[in-house]
Amino acid sequence: MDGFFRKIDANPDMYGPLWITTTLIFMLAAFGNFATYLMQRKTDLNIWSFDVGYFNWAASVMYGYAAAVPAIFFFLFQYFGSRPSLVRFWCMWGYSLFIFIPASVLLLIPVEFLRWVIIILVGGASSWFISLNLKECTEGADMMVLIASAAVLQFTLALFIKVFFFA
Repeated sequence: MDGFFRKIDANPDMYGPLWITTTLIFMLAAFGNFATYLMQRKTDLNIWSFDVGYFNWAASVMYGYAAAVPAIFFFLFQYFGSRPSLVRFWCMWGYSLFIFIPASVLLLIPVEFLRWVIIILVGGASSWFISLNLKECTEGADMMVLIASAAVLQFTLALFIKVFFFA
């Protein structure tokens, strides 16, 4: 999980921010709707309807998150004296979203307690990935507040995914 920047050092790509995020958007929209169907099927099938708005929300939140959050942290790291690469930050944050793709399949399980366990584990793993790899950018400076805030923001995204798409 750590050493991501060393692995992509020579050639950071934009696969993560673009295709992983796009795949996640479609997975959240489709499986979020299917999860509401599975949960409401138990009570009354007549009240369920497909919500196309899930796609709009997923696209807005995920593309916005994948583009804006790395850019903000890039500028914050630069302000505090580190010299990170914006493309590397976009690459890292994009790849950090991958774990949410298999999680969106697991979140179809219609057991609420299990859904919370899954999203907490996935959010923790994604936050840990971000934290470990941001430490490489600090160049010995003490930027634990920035690293912790990035981890909290990543975990907050996980909670948003659970509450909004899989409630």
